[in-house]
Amino acid sequence: MRIDSHQHFWKFDPVKSSWITEDMRILKRDFLPSDLKPLLLENNFDGCVAIQADQTEFETEFLLELSNENKFIKGVVGWIDLRAANVEERLKFYSSFQKLKGFRHILQAETDLDFMLGKKFLNGISMLKKYNFTYDILIFPKHLAYAEQLVARFPDQIFVIDHLAKPDFKHLDFEVWVKGITAIARHTNVFCKVSGLVTEADWKHWKYEDFLFCLEVLFDVFGIDRLLYGSDWPVSLLAAEYSVCMNIIEKYMSNHSDSDKRKVFGENAVRCYGLL
Repeated sequence: MRIDSHQHFWKFDPVKSSWITEDMRILKRDFLPSDLKPLLLENNFDGCVAIQADQTEFETEFLLELSNENKFIKGVVGWIDLRAANVEERLKFYSSFQKLKGFRHILQAETDLDFMLGKKFLNGISMLKKYNFTYDILIFPKHLAYAEQLVARFPDQIFVIDHLAKPDFKHLDFEVWVKGITAIARHTNVFCKVSGLVTEADWKHWKYEDFLFCLEVLFDVFGIDRLLYGSDWPVSLLAAEYSVCMNIIEKYMSNHSDSDKRKVFGENAVRCYGLL
């Protein structure tokens, strides 16, 4: 299966979606499965994984409802409060939903860089494997050292780094990122999404060459078996159309074997998230 391992749906609400600023006005509308399905078909994808964009259980239930209505949504990464006293009760409840594969917290927005190492948060993370859930890590390069401590504590838990941990493609400043991504890749329980490149670059003036250094590092340190392609649609529309984002990675992998391409563009996502 060819899988887009990272995309979002939402019904636009100016309060809930306050992160969508005026310079991102292209995103100020609803984005639903009927918008994505034609893009998946045009680009030969069999399905996708829908990722939370709002930190409420309502968001998790919204995505699960969409996944029940649309077979091409193969998995959902939702949200629960991992710091809550009743976290295990909620995990047990959500474990009955076949398409719910994991959870994510928007760590990049937290004031404390070491938020993910808080006692209550760690307690929540410690229970994920029991219920067969993955955890997506959304961070910037400055968080990578803390994220490495997190994944080291739970060697049997599957973690997925979103968007390469967002290297600074605007200024091509990669020193902190290289050190951090190299260290965290040594932990074999960590996967990484080849996604979100264009949105971390200059939206109007990026070029393919901007991404080459980081892609070379990423493929070197993670290897071909722990990388997952994701479009980051519709956020990616800030800088490029759906097919353009895909073509960046297809061009980079043009000299790779068909087997390698199948892994990055689907098989690894199936294995990581347990997709059917």
